[in-house]
Amino acid sequence: MQWFGGRESNNVEQGSSSGGRGLALGGGIVGIIGFVIYLFTGVNISQLGSGGQDSQQVNTRVTEDQNMEQKFSRVIFASTEDVWDSIFTAQNQTYTKPTLHFYSQGVDASGCGFASSATGPFYCPADQKVYLDLSFFDELNNKFQAPGESAEAYVIAHEVGHHVQNLLGISAKMDQARSSMSETDFNKLSVKLELQADFYAGLWAHYVSKGISKGVMIKRADIDSALVAAHAIGDDRLQAKYQGHVSPDSFTHGTSAQRAYWFKKGYDTGDIRQGNTFADSDLN
Repeated sequence: MQWFGGRESNNVEQGSSSGGRGLALGGGIVGIIGFVIYLFTGVNISQLGSGGQDSQQVNTRVTEDQNMEQKFSRVIFASTEDVWDSIFTAQNQTYTKPTLHFYSQGVDASGCGFASSATGPFYCPADQKVYLDLSFFDELNNKFQAPGESAEAYVIAHEVGHHVQNLLGISAKMDQARSSMSETDFNKLSVKLELQADFYAGLWAHYVSKGISKGVMIKRADIDSALVAAHAIGDDRLQAKYQGHVSPDSFTHGTSAQRAYWFKKGYDTGDIRQGNTFADSDLN
């Protein structure tokens, strides 16, 4: 995908390292992202290794790669601002921009508890921030062979989709529903939440492909790559791989087919009205 030279978001802050504490995620959206989203994205960065190189050379390469990844993330984040500002303006609404918070090792997300790097990217509705530890790029590249920049952009857009849900009051309804539902029923509701965020990510891709965000362009091949990523991280496929069996009652993100379907629907229609994944639930 084309992104170099695009506008970088100013709604970004740099956090400090926070290691040595256990994972204590708060409720809401953060609690249902977890390890699944950690497998969700990737980028084709240079292989990092120390073989035949001194530590200064390795550290220089790490810094250069992280600087590039941060630049990329800021550009993609800016493109989500352009897209959602346009969509909200068309509906005579004001889009309140979230903040992209870079952190290392661990972070205390205001109102959402402590998260370690293993959590992967997540959104905290309490402070309206998307949290991102750049170190997960290296892990995904080396351990999980994740598919590249388009998948990474997909995840950032997915997390911003949760921010949109927060602005529209959907997140608040989810929190209210939690206390009166069984775990199985709430899991079903959380699947709808995640699928809608996938739809919103597809909606972002639709508008970016139309040139709404200057300097960023997505081509059909990028969409195909994102669809592969969406299909690869469905609950059914991940459970089969890591548990050896599939337990539909414990799904929280949706099947591979569902995730790919809703992302593609957002991309194909470009119509936010088509993304009501809650149509058959009391949350609608």
